[in-house]
Amino acid sequence: MLLNLLLESASSPNSLLGFLPILLIFAIFYFLLFLPMQKQRKQTAKMLAGLETGDNVLTSGGIVGTIVSLDSDTVILRVKPDNIKIQVARSAVSGMAPSSSEGKK
Repeated sequence: MLLNLLLESASSPNSLLGFLPILLIFAIFYFLLFLPMQKQRKQTAKMLAGLETGDNVLTSGGIVGTIVSLDSDTVILRVKPDNIKIQVARSAVSGMAPSSSEGKK
């Protein structure tokens, strides 16, 4: 009887060791996927908060323009060559574009 109890306890794995591979997979996903996404989201929020009049920006739709005015959630851009003004959502700004004076070096 004692021998049966010892054999049963030896054959059943520890429950913590059973969850170890799952925990390891979650840790890998966190460090490879979620942590870089959070870092990029913080950088984008910082960039959107630091927008100023006169900055050249690139929208998510591929439009390059110069900021004419800012609102809490909208941006008015001047787009060349005809200096057309368009209004876009602030969240549509995906990054800073090189200024036109840098491109004509």
